[in-house]
Parts: sequence; C-alpha cells; structure tokens
Amino acid sequence: MSGKLTIPELAEKKRAGERLVMVAVGEVLTATWAERAGVDIVGVGDSLGMTLYGHENTLAVTVDQMIEHTKAVRRGAPNTMCLVSMPYGSYATPDMAITNAVRIMKESGADAVKLQGGREKFDIIRAVADAGVPIMSHVGLLPHYVHQFGGFKMQGGTAEAALEIIDNARAIQEAGAVGVEIEAMPYEVGKAVDEAVDIFTFAIGAGAAGTAQMLNGYDLLGAFDTFKPKFAKRYANMADIAVEAFSAYASDVRSGAFPDQDHSYKMNPDEVVRLAQKLREDPK
Repeated sequence: MSGKLTIPELAEKKRAGERLVMVAVGEVLTATWAERAGVDIVGVGDSLGMTLYGHENTLAVTVDQMIEHTKAVRRGAPNTMCLVSMPYGSYATPDMAITNAVRIMKESGADAVKLQGGREKFDIIRAVADAGVPIMSHVGLLPHYVHQFGGFKMQGGTAEAALEIIDNARAIQEAGAVGVEIEAMPYEVGKAVDEAVDIFTFAIGAGAAGTAQMLNGYDLLGAFDTFKPKFAKRYANMADIAVEAFSAYASDVRSGAFPDQDHSYKMNPDEVVRLAQKLREDPK
C-alpha cells in the first residue's frame, strides 16, 4: 500500500493480521520526523498537556489547543493518517460531542477523532458516528478518569475487571466506532479485547495486543523525561542531547567563541572603507 491510510483500510489491516506503527506527536517538527520515518498513523493526544505544557495530567487541554496542534501536525505530516483526541469536557453530552467533533474535523484536518469511555459513553459515540464523524474510543487506563482511578495505574488486573473492559470495547463497536485504544493492561487482557471486536485496535502499554502499536513520540525520543511510564521505551535521549547543546552554546557565548567569522555576515571590504569614511563625515 502507498499513500495515506484510509478508515476502511484500518479494519482490512486487522483482518490481514498486519502490524501498524503509531506515534503521538503534537507539533510540526516531530510530525515531520514521524512521516519521514514511515510511521503509519500520527495521533495528536491531549497528553500534549503534559509533554508540551507541563501540566500534571491531561485535563486542562482545550478544544482550541487540540485544533491548533493538529493543524501543525498535519502540516508536518500531510501524507500520514492523523487521529486527534477530544479533550476532557468536550463530549459531556451528545450535542456537545457532535458540535466539537465536527468542528475539530472541519478546522484541524484530522482523519478521525477519539474520546474516552465505553458503555457509559454509548449514546455519545453513536451520536458522533451518526453525524458522519469517524470516531474511536478508549478502554483500560483512561487519563480523563485519572482522579477516579487514583492516578495513572494499570487496569484489568482481575478477571472481573478484564471482563468489564472487554464489555466496554464491545459497546464501543456496537455504538458505531471505527476503532478503540487499549491502554495500560496485561497483554492477556489486551489480546482478549482485540479478539472481542472486529474494529481497528491500537495499544499502548498492553504488550503486543492490537493492530497498531503506539508510543508517545516524546517518550520514545527521550525528549520528555519528567517521568517514564513502564511501557515506554526510549530509542534516543534527546533531552540529554539538548541540554548538552544549550550548555555548549552558553559556554561559547560567554567565552567569545561564538559567533565567529564562519557564523557572521560579511561586508565587501570596499564598502567597509566607504562606510568608515561616511561615518567620519557624519556631522552628528
């Protein structure tokens, strides 16, 4: 396959047993790098509230912020499928969800939107789907429920909890969603969720479950190092590299080593002489 993935192709990839690659990014630079690397899907998650804005959770992010960040990601990765998260409080009722989902699709250039919740969000998911918006949802660790969960903790640790997660995934499919995120649960539970639905699934912190594997781009780059989730693998240490670069720059400025001749604009020598002459003639 060449070109940007389409919504129907997501289910086809699942049926074919193909593995897709997904990263969460929030601005043009990382989006550009992801597309150059051949990533299949970029997700603009409201986790950017933590990685880019320094909040302790995702709850403060607004619809306006998600739209602007998604527009930037779309500019950086115009040929990659883009999924955007609806932020906390933007889908509290069916009417609110439709209004915000349609606005996000119209203004951001995203290919689909995603909210959080299962059976309790059935009517909301159905309403957005019926409005013609490709909608996905989310099971397991739900960052919008962080206070109810008592923090960012693994879910599905018991058979009963696992069955509830599976039921929520089935409800999401029944409501008309085109995909579901599987987050922070044992692999066995994530695999059971994936097998319980026919729609596209992508996982983060659920082992190899799901059609697509997602990591937060700032985690895998080692750019966000405030904390490291158990499931995040760092493929680079960009925070260390950046600190070293800023430190070297500061040292060069303080010592006078930068800027040097190689990093300065040059004037024609004849013009230097003329300028000096004119300055001498300046009555001021």
